[in-house]
Amino acid sequence: MPARTPDDDAAPAPGDAHRTSVPRTGAPAAPTGGATAHPEAASADDAAHSVTGARPGPQRRRPPEWLNRPAAVWVGFAVVHVYFLCWMATFFLHGWAFSDTEQYREWAMAGYNAPDQGSVSPWVYPVLAQVPIMFPRIAGYGLYLLAWTLMITALNAVAMWFLLHRAPRSGVLAGWWWVVFTVFLGYLSFARVEGVAAPIVFIGLLYAVRHPVVGSALLSIATWIKVWPAAVLLAMVIALKQRVRIIAAGVVVTLFVVLGVLVLGGIERIADFLLNQGSRGMQLEATFSTPWVWAAVLGLADSRIADNTAINSTEVYGPGVEVMASLMQPLLLMAVLVAAVLLIRALRRGADRARLVHAGSLLLTIVLIVFNKVGSPQFMIWLAPVVMVGLLHDHVRWRIPALLTLGIAATTFVIYPLFYTPLIHANPVMAGVLTLRNVLLVILLGWTVRRIWQLGAPAAAGARPGATVLNAEEPSAGDKKSSPRR
Repeated sequence: MPARTPDDDAAPAPGDAHRTSVPRTGAPAAPTGGATAHPEAASADDAAHSVTGARPGPQRRRPPEWLNRPAAVWVGFAVVHVYFLCWMATFFLHGWAFSDTEQYREWAMAGYNAPDQGSVSPWVYPVLAQVPIMFPRIAGYGLYLLAWTLMITALNAVAMWFLLHRAPRSGVLAGWWWVVFTVFLGYLSFARVEGVAAPIVFIGLLYAVRHPVVGSALLSIATWIKVWPAAVLLAMVIALKQRVRIIAAGVVVTLFVVLGVLVLGGIERIADFLLNQGSRGMQLEATFSTPWVWAAVLGLADSRIADNTAINSTEVYGPGVEVMASLMQPLLLMAVLVAAVLLIRALRRGADRARLVHAGSLLLTIVLIVFNKVGSPQFMIWLAPVVMVGLLHDHVRWRIPALLTLGIAATTFVIYPLFYTPLIHANPVMAGVLTLRNVLLVILLGWTVRRIWQLGAPAAAGARPGATVLNAEEPSAGDKKSSPRR
């Protein structure tokens, strides 16, 4: 039986519309059949309606019924992906690549473990990222971007199938959210390795609670493509009982990766993706770079925005920047530690494990973004898989982070690809857009911290009306009759 809301006592149930209420002692019976007790009031209301054209009281318009069907989501998915295919065609029909796929193509054509020479820059990703980067090579140099775009489209289609097949009703809302998100950030997800990792992370999160070994294996694969899925793995290890099996699955995947690198050669470079980050300064879009962005806009203290040509990055320069860059790594580690402590506190206070996995995944992911000295625009793609699973889990509570994330996606779209050039030239309007995006990230971090704190509160047992716990842990026979631990 669904939980009653405060409005349940004021509004009749659907089956009570034609019931005759029993009057209290000494009180006149209320008229039934839709009659109005005060004709004068009814006449006044009718007159107001005839003048304004609106009925008294707010009326909420529902979306058309066909939008609530999985088929409609697939149509939206197809329209958006066909658009991006056509847009990418303006590049690959001329034999060009787009954005980072230009570098991917150079890596792919040079072959695995190629020496750094000419236009081939040092490898900066975990080693398993070479699989999706090498795969589009089958289409040849000129059509590399076409094969890459089709590969991302196929991965997204698989993830969407899992979404709508697993939860046809609640999945529609999450599916539409993802379609809108892709409208804003498709230019990044179709041109970055994040577009490969995100669908895998989403499917791994779907399996995380009920089948943690499968979830851990998928997330471990994604981590060896791009590092950030490790945040979701850490949330699983903290929140779930099967942490030994979760760690074991990750170790097995890692052993297979290392074995493959041993066979193919280049084992001495397996950790290059970590070591190559040390030379970075404070990137332009990073949250903690915001004060120096405005200092550059206002021309204060010789602050400026310029390219770091060694690593193809745009960074901020000015007094204190080098100190801030050196502090960011320990600050990030400290933030992850604090987030882990918050999760452990909530768990020990009886938080629901499934909800804690989802909220913890968002917390650790947003921590990796906010406390990162890089802050590239494609980092915002990291949020999508977690928010989608959150909407499946509890669409009422997760509508706030869902809306915040769409705001983050929209402002990121304005920054890149629309007006990145004015931003690097210290345009004040674009500095304001970047500041708004970073403020939204901090607000999302605050919401997530508050959510996890609430999960550890004594009254955090029940879900709101409309909540659907799809991945809840199966209770043991002894737990079914017992009350939750506090």
